[in-house]
Amino acid sequence: MKSKIQFILSMIIFGTIGLVVRKIDLSSSERAILSSFIGFLFLLLIFFVIKKKLSWSLIKSNALFLILSGIALGGNWIFLYQSYDHTTIANATLGYYFAPVFVMILSPFILREPLSIKKILCIGVAIIGMVMIVGEGVRASSTDDLLGLSFGLIAAAFYAALLLLNKFIKNMVKLELTIIQLGTTTLLLMPYVFLTSGFGIFEVSSSSIPFILILGIINTGIGFWLFFSGMEGLKGQSIAMLSYVDPFVAILISAIILQEQMTCIQMLGGVLLLGSTFVSETKSIRLSKHSTKILSK
Repeated sequence: MKSKIQFILSMIIFGTIGLVVRKIDLSSSERAILSSFIGFLFLLLIFFVIKKKLSWSLIKSNALFLILSGIALGGNWIFLYQSYDHTTIANATLGYYFAPVFVMILSPFILREPLSIKKILCIGVAIIGMVMIVGEGVRASSTDDLLGLSFGLIAAAFYAALLLLNKFIKNMVKLELTIIQLGTTTLLLMPYVFLTSGFGIFEVSSSSIPFILILGIINTGIGFWLFFSGMEGLKGQSIAMLSYVDPFVAILISAIILQEQMTCIQMLGGVLLLGSTFVSETKSIRLSKHSTKILSK
């Protein structure tokens, strides 16, 4: 029961990311580098408090995929945060949850995993759901919504790349892997932030500072800590099912707190999208038990 509570709490924390990000008046890349850096420091502290040591030999042997996964994680966060800026949290979340579909499509080519009839049907239903969500945006002629959904789908593609890359990283425990990826992402984002938005971080408004700390410490650091602690006592099936607490919380926040509107067709599309990815995972969890899924928040 303790593991289940920890995991559910981590999902609730991750589900609030969109709300927190909206309160930070920085570019998406600046928010991404801050969340990765603060989260890295927090988890590194936890790592040493529980008397663990980083395995430099494993880091060296996995260096290429760690760098590539760091790029994927950084790109994921940048586009997800941009998605929150241009559309509703519900739309951004639904676009982002198209990532498992990308993974299912690419797995036969990259991981040599067979694609069952069930998964093919789930991919088809998920695509129908996404078309319904995007189609309503087109019908409403909302350019900003369409841009936000596009950013959400790009973030989903980066997340799918992160999941696939992590399949090639060998013998690293999840918490250690997360620390290295957050640190790598921070280093890789530095030149990107400098060349694009500059370091407006040092000119951030005082009202944004509490939310930056919440994003880094709670949404990234504590969220990951609870996530990995909870995972240790749960089966892959339970992890897959409970992970849908995250989009449920995000959509509730969008509808109740922010009072963002979704049409009936978009809601039906969301049900088809989330339902199909849920069904695709209910029998067997093949892709890293969702351990790296939450790293794209």
